[in-house]
Amino acid sequence: MNVGIREWKIEDKKDLSEILNNMNILNNLRDGLPYPYTEKDAEEFIKAILSSDKEKTFAFAITLDDKVIGSIGVFRQENIHYRTAEMGYYIGEKYWGNGYMTEAVRQVCDYVFEHTDIVRIFAEPFAYNTASCRVLEKAGFTCEGLLKRNAYKNGNFVDMKMYARISHRGIVNEQEDYG
Repeated sequence: MNVGIREWKIEDKKDLSEILNNMNILNNLRDGLPYPYTEKDAEEFIKAILSSDKEKTFAFAITLDDKVIGSIGVFRQENIHYRTAEMGYYIGEKYWGNGYMTEAVRQVCDYVFEHTDIVRIFAEPFAYNTASCRVLEKAGFTCEGLLKRNAYKNGNFVDMKMYARISHRGIVNEQEDYG
C-alpha cells in the first residue's frame, strides 16, 4: 500500500476539487464547504493551509502513489487544552473501504506525537458514520462516549462519538495520565 501524507501543493487543487464535489463526502463533514466545490475553492484552502501557524495546524494531503486522494489535519486546541488536538479527515469515495484512511490516520498521529508536545488527539465523527468510527478504532483510538444531539446537520439533530488516542510518551506512571 503506497499511501502517504505530504504537504499540500497548489497543483493539488484539481484533485481536491474533484474529491469534494460529492455530497456523500460533504454529508459526513462539518458545514462550511461550498457545493459545488471549485478549483478556486481548493486553491484558497491550500493557500490557507500553507500559510497557517505550523505550531497549531498539521494538515496534509493524503496520497496514493503520489496522487491526492484525501485530506487530513490535526489542529491544536487553546488555553488549558493546548496539548490536545482535534483531527479531521476525508477521502475520495472511490477509495473507501481499502484501509487507506486508517493508514493515513496512523501516519499523522505518529507524526504529531513524534514532532510536537501534543499528548491527546481526538475526533468527533457523526455516530451514523460507522466507517469513520471503524477507521479510528483500527488506528488505535478509543471511543470515550456518545455525544447526544451534539450537532445539527442537514436539518436534523445528530449524535456524535468522541474518540481519542493518547500518547504515553513521557508519562512516568498512570496517575500522571489522569491528572
